[in-house]
Amino acid sequence: MSFVWNILLVSFPSYLIGAIPSSYIMGKLVKGIDLREHGSGNLGAANTFRVLGKKASIPVLLFDISKGFIAVHVFSTIGEEHFIFAILAILFAVLGHNYSVFVGFSGGKGVGTTTGAFLAVAPEAVAMCFVLWLLILISVRIVSVASIAGAVFLLPAILISDRLLGSETHISIMILSLIVSSLVVFKHRSNIMRLREGKESKLF
Repeated sequence: MSFVWNILLVSFPSYLIGAIPSSYIMGKLVKGIDLREHGSGNLGAANTFRVLGKKASIPVLLFDISKGFIAVHVFSTIGEEHFIFAILAILFAVLGHNYSVFVGFSGGKGVGTTTGAFLAVAPEAVAMCFVLWLLILISVRIVSVASIAGAVFLLPAILISDRLLGSETHISIMILSLIVSSLVVFKHRSNIMRLREGKESKLF
């Protein structure tokens, strides 16, 4: 029973933390608008940048990263099987961001929250993904391309960092990285369609 209680104690708060819609709140505070009705309609840092500008998007991005990190850092220490609770914290924090109960189960695409969540369990891999994301963003100036590439690279980055550092990331974290990365790509399906049509907008 205590194990089941621990699962609930990790999953529910992690979801609620992930579900805090920082970009929606920022839209209301800065311009009194619902960000879902402007730009791409996505509740994420990139759309915040397009609609509200850099000064608004940076806090949103940092908050989205922080909520993923905090959920995993705090709740993964419950119980003896830490990796199980880390998996739950990662999964539910990302699901909370993507499908927030506070905004009718809409949300973002999970890039920032996934970054923060895996920063708590695989920081070296996240650093590699960030470098790739930044290089691609500078090269093509399209956030969706950089984000999709960074997500796809997460599992290989974990494998590479383990090899270089002589560490061993739990196989369940690796499997979860593949699942969460696939979710990020899935949430970018409209962007992929626009990329195929040559209609995806550039960030700068």
